Amino acid sequence: MPEFTHTVRSLTYPECPRWRGDRLYFSDFFTNRILSVSLSGEVRCEVVVPNQPGGLGFLPDGRLLFVSVKDRRIMRRDGAESVVHADLSEVVPHHLNDMVVDAEGRAYVGNMGFDLRGGRPVAPADLWRVDPDGTFERVAEDLAFPNGSVITPDGRTLIVGESFANRLTAFDLEDGRLSGRRTWARFGEPPTTTDAGELISTVDVSADGIALDAEGAIWVTDPPHRRVLRVAEGGESLAEHVFDQGAYACALGGPGRSTLSVCLAPTWDATEAAALSGASIVQIPVDVPGAGIP
Repeated sequence: MPEFTHTVRSLTYPECPRWRGDRLYFSDFFTNRILSVSLSGEVRCEVVVPNQPGGLGFLPDGRLLFVSVKDRRIMRRDGAESVVHADLSEVVPHHLNDMVVDAEGRAYVGNMGFDLRGGRPVAPADLWRVDPDGTFERVAEDLAFPNGSVITPDGRTLIVGESFANRLTAFDLEDGRLSGRRTWARFGEPPTTTDAGELISTVDVSADGIALDAEGAIWVTDPPHRRVLRVAEGGESLAEHVFDQGAYACALGGPGRSTLSVCLAPTWDATEAAALSGASIVQIPVDVPGAGIP
């Protein structure tokens, strides 16, 4: 077990952590809340999201953007109110998922591509860009469960975890457009099965949440194997921490961005997770600080 301290306990399923100011913001899926926690451990409810919160980000003026998963909307926090920023329900057939917001306020959001909880066959998904005015455009197609994403400090590369393809995929990023698609890190052969349960049990690294550091390495959570890996471009593992629960997301934050926060949960089953409230977020000190967005 790694050396770590708990930031917050008694959660259902923490996901999509983002460090901003002096707080860690995150979604607790099955209580339908976006929470934040201070360095001293003080927890605050930021937003209630009836249709389940997902990916988080911030506009240049500091307003919170967040995914409303089940109704496939991007929401915006305006003062004390939550308003619809973009409604993707007509173009995205299944639940929205994680999201990264660039320095200009453009949000890049993935989706599951198929009914995961309903036991449907695995199918590819798209990545959508939502502009600050709420208009949106498909910017990448045929991704295998696009999940956590990062943007490099120069703003010129977006890297996304393909949870069901054994890889991290990079794109050149210019004026909101994605091009030059390539494999940034390869962990094994892409699975050929369309059975989600079989796929999850056989994939080498199921990249979920990710975090970029100042040396260009990426921390990758791998829920089926209950670990977080630090990997170099190409896929070489540089460090690994293994837990007794699934590791679903991570962020580099805290003073100097030198603390790795990892979201842990005993299950992703909604009923079990809500009943157990056994999930938590832990902190691990790191030698190389975070970089880029988020």
